[in-house]
Amino acid sequence: MGYMIKVNGDTHSVDVDGDTPLLWVLRDVLGMTGTKFGCGMALCGACTVHIDGIATRSCITAIDGIGDSEVTTIEAIGKTAAGARIQTAWLDREVVQCGYCQSGQIMSAAALLASNPHPSDADIDDAMSGNICRCGTYLRIREAIKQAAQSNGQGG
Repeated sequence: MGYMIKVNGDTHSVDVDGDTPLLWVLRDVLGMTGTKFGCGMALCGACTVHIDGIATRSCITAIDGIGDSEVTTIEAIGKTAAGARIQTAWLDREVVQCGYCQSGQIMSAAALLASNPHPSDADIDDAMSGNICRCGTYLRIREAIKQAAQSNGQGG
């Protein structure tokens, strides 16, 4: 069956079954491999994308549930104000170690800053709690989110 899906500002026609996870539509059908497969059960956060601005696990989100919603992936998050600040802070704080989880981490962090421009440590911990980093870069992630929040409204 065919579905129309809006991803990163473009509309795509995809010929997949309705229960196909959004993750596989993005990676295998549309060739957007920045979104990673981790666990397949929404436990690790590697597959995080935004659906209408909300951080969502694409591995358990069926394509037939997307409808007219706008999907944003790591490939386009830098075009948003929060995403650009997060990406800059990620580089400044040298967050990345192995890098596998980082697209999901960035997507969750960008959704947090878009909805809460000045999060507390507890807000950051809560928003990021579903994203696992096997390398243990959690302190650098928190510091990068704080830096991005501080740069909000300062031209950064």
